[in-house]
Amino acid sequence: MSEAKTKPTTQTALEFLAAQTDQQRHADCISLIGWMQKATGCKPVMWGSSIIGFGKYKYRYESGRVGEWPVIGFSPRKTDLVLYIIPGFEKYEDVLKKFGKHKTGKSCLYLKRLADVDKKILKDIIETSVKAMTSKRVE
Repeated sequence: MSEAKTKPTTQTALEFLAAQTDQQRHADCISLIGWMQKATGCKPVMWGSSIIGFGKYKYRYESGRVGEWPVIGFSPRKTDLVLYIIPGFEKYEDVLKKFGKHKTGKSCLYLKRLADVDKKILKDIIETSVKAMTSKRVE
């Protein structure tokens, strides 16, 4: 069985973000760090080369593969801020209609910038997601 490639590293989130040249993207990332740290009670940890994660939970796929992943996290990709909302978005269908400009994947929320969305709704999504993961948390 293969081992997960994305794991916690020793690089700090602030070291990683120091390379972020876009001032607005940098400011958005600092806001997300604050909101996610408050929701989880955990400091940011770099997972792999580009994911800033908070807390940790264990998962097991039907195939038997097991691993660990952040309870919540995000990555400032080239075109989008990608937020990892592990429980997904089924609960948020109505709320997302008035959320602002975004896209979703199974557990990913794609934003160009925080100014495009309702920050109160985003904070609620972050807090609700973290609470939904409480029983699976190991850190």
